[in-house]
Amino acid sequence: MPKLTRIYTRTGDDGSTGLVGGQRIAKNSLRIETYGTVDELSSAVGLARTALRPLLAAYVRAQRLDAWLNWVQDALFNLGSDLATLPANRWEGMPLTSAEDVLALERAIDEAQRDLEPLANFIHPGGAPAGAFLHLARTICRRAERLLVTLREEEDGLSLETLHFLNRLSDALFVWSRWINAELREPEYLWNPKGSPPPS
Repeated sequence: MPKLTRIYTRTGDDGSTGLVGGQRIAKNSLRIETYGTVDELSSAVGLARTALRPLLAAYVRAQRLDAWLNWVQDALFNLGSDLATLPANRWEGMPLTSAEDVLALERAIDEAQRDLEPLANFIHPGGAPAGAFLHLARTICRRAERLLVTLREEEDGLSLETLHFLNRLSDALFVWSRWINAELREPEYLWNPKGSPPPS
């Protein structure tokens, strides 16, 4: 593990940043945009965990969800580290996103879905703070997925598992938001395609 002894280095003052192998690339490159968005996603997950903290003592479901989100943040760091490393610079034992990670998310989705009523319509993001932050994380996850699709079209060596993971994670975040909102008795507001503004 690298030791972060200095936070500022001034090496990025020219608009470039370093990859894990030492290569310098522009900060606005698609690769940086992609793993930067993965970092943004982890930050949103962190907000959801912060909102869960006051609930941990009283709700077993909150404890279970926090354990899943803790693992998700570790997995996202691994995914971001992979994106920050060119294929030629990967090393033996490097933590990478795996098919087992994707299956774990499917297991989490199935576990939460057992407690939920089926949806007959789209719902608006919101609910309790933890649920609302998970909805926010879901939208960031979809953006990261779109960027990764484009990056895979432009560069070789990016694993399909990373794409599968983000695709499944966005589904998990949606289900988890419903799961914690249901536990907290938060109502779900259905999309009304014929909605109208309140009267004046």
